[in-house]
Amino acid sequence: MSKSLANALIALGDDHLILGHRLSEWCGHAPMLEEDLSMPNMALDLLGQARNLYTYAGELEGEGRTEDDLAYLRKDREYKNLLLVERPNGDFAHTMLRQLYFAAFMQPYWQAAMQSKDATIAGFAAKAVKEIAYHIRHAGEWVVRLGDGTEESARRMKHAVDALHIYTDELFTVTDDMAICIERGLLPDPQAMRAEWQNTIAQIFDEALLTVPEVAFPQEGGRDGRHTEDFGHLLSELQYMQRAYPDMAW
Repeated sequence: MSKSLANALIALGDDHLILGHRLSEWCGHAPMLEEDLSMPNMALDLLGQARNLYTYAGELEGEGRTEDDLAYLRKDREYKNLLLVERPNGDFAHTMLRQLYFAAFMQPYWQAAMQSKDATIAGFAAKAVKEIAYHIRHAGEWVVRLGDGTEESARRMKHAVDALHIYTDELFTVTDDMAICIERGLLPDPQAMRAEWQNTIAQIFDEALLTVPEVAFPQEGGRDGRHTEDFGHLLSELQYMQRAYPDMAW
C-alpha cells in the first residue's frame, strides 16, 4: 500500500516540478515586469508542492530517497509527469493556456484531496488549494485578454489551443497505483474532476471567444514514462548542477 501511494505521489510531484521548471524559464524574459514577478512566484508555488509530495513519498517507500534524489537523480523514463506540463513555453499565449489547463484540474483535485484519509495529504491539499486558485485567476484572465484582444493576440491564442488541447485528456488518467489509493480513500479520482474542469475551460473560452476543439487522437504517455523529445532537453538543464557536482550541498 505504501509503495502504491508513494508512486502516485511521485507522479503528482513530477507534474509540479516540471511545470514549475517551465515557468521559471520565463524569469527575466517575461513581456512585462509584473509578469516577471508573477510567473516565478507561481513556479515557486509548484516547486513547494513538489517538495512536499517528494518528501512524503520518500518516507513512504522507505528506500532512503530524498526530494533531491527524486528530482535530480532519475532517468527520463522514470518520470511520470503529464506530457502537457513538459511542453515548451512557446509564446506567452502557450504558457498561459498550459497553466490554465493544469490549474483548472488541480483546483478541484486539491479540494477533494482535503478529505483524504491520510492527514498528511489533506494538509498538503489545504495549502495548495489556496495557491492554485490564484493560478487559475491569473492564467484565465490572460487567456481572455489575449483571445478577445487584437487580431494578432487572438491568432496566437487559437494556435495555442490547437497545439495544447490534444494533451489535456491525460489529466484524467488513472494509473494502477492511483486506483489503489482511490479505493482506499487516500487520493481523489482524476476522472471525477472532468466535469468541473470542462466547465471552467468552457466558461473562460466563452469569454475569450475561443472554441473548445474536438480531439480525435489524444496524446498521452507521460504517466507511463514515455515523453516528448523536449523533455530530454528540459531534464539536462534541470539536473545539470547535481550531475556535474554529485551530492553538492549549499
